[in-house]
Amino acid sequence: MPDRWIVKPFVLWVFVFAVSALIAPEYFIWFKNYISSGLGIIMLGMGMTLTVEDFQRVFRRFHAILVGAAGQFIIMPMLAFLLTTIFPIDPAVSIGVIIVGSCPGGTASNVISYLANADVALSVSLTSLTTILSVLVTPALIWFFAGTYVAVDAAGIFLTILQIIILPIAAGIFLNTYVRTVTEKFVPYFPSISVVTIIAIVASVVALSKETILHSGFIVLLVVALHNLLGYLFGYFVSKFFRLTEKECRTIAIEVGMQNSGLGVALAVKHFSNAATALPSAIFSVWHNISGPTLAQYWRRKKIEP
Repeated sequence: MPDRWIVKPFVLWVFVFAVSALIAPEYFIWFKNYISSGLGIIMLGMGMTLTVEDFQRVFRRFHAILVGAAGQFIIMPMLAFLLTTIFPIDPAVSIGVIIVGSCPGGTASNVISYLANADVALSVSLTSLTTILSVLVTPALIWFFAGTYVAVDAAGIFLTILQIIILPIAAGIFLNTYVRTVTEKFVPYFPSISVVTIIAIVASVVALSKETILHSGFIVLLVVALHNLLGYLFGYFVSKFFRLTEKECRTIAIEVGMQNSGLGVALAVKHFSNAATALPSAIFSVWHNISGPTLAQYWRRKKIEP
């Protein structure tokens, strides 16, 4: 199976191609024109794994869902704003940190929740719900927090999310509901397709942002890493404060900390002229795929008290 040498060493491939993009950016810049289309294909694949039942779970566990969704759209944008205020980074990069902080949860969180012995059903429900809510919430958050840096086209961002996130997911759910015999043949290939697409997106952004990386790459990495790690931390302890179960706390921590960084890249490239704006989302894509499995391994070894 191709996923043995594509999906499993995902982080290694990202690192190799990111370094290659720094050395020879001219070979990777071209993919910037296909970032939105690539993300749409990933979302179509995600939709093919979902059913209407996944969304019905929202009404069965309203308390945990409310804490998770609120945490997603309050904790991460606030952390993004605070970090960009504390650290001396380029305004274009600051906008990028706010963009990724305003995005919904990433699909990788579902896998990490499984590995962490958390609540996978809750994770799927939260990812699905925050993705749907992002059509309205993400443009509003970007406008509110990044509006001091540059004019934000909230209506344009709304339409972009609708086109590359909501419509492909809806199409995938429709196909999975009415032509499942067909989707079952394609779904096994989507992890590999998703990984290749993400690698191409990251390499393209690195190529476009070469000068910014060489000038202030470490400080950007530090901000992105803190953003992600503090997201885990606050997500977990806010859930504890609301007396959720240990599995629910783990799930919400993972869901809050892991963003849909691919969407962040697409929004940055499409709606902001400076290529460095997409850099935080690209770095986030690599970093949370390192921190997430590491956290999952720690939690998997730690028994949950009955």
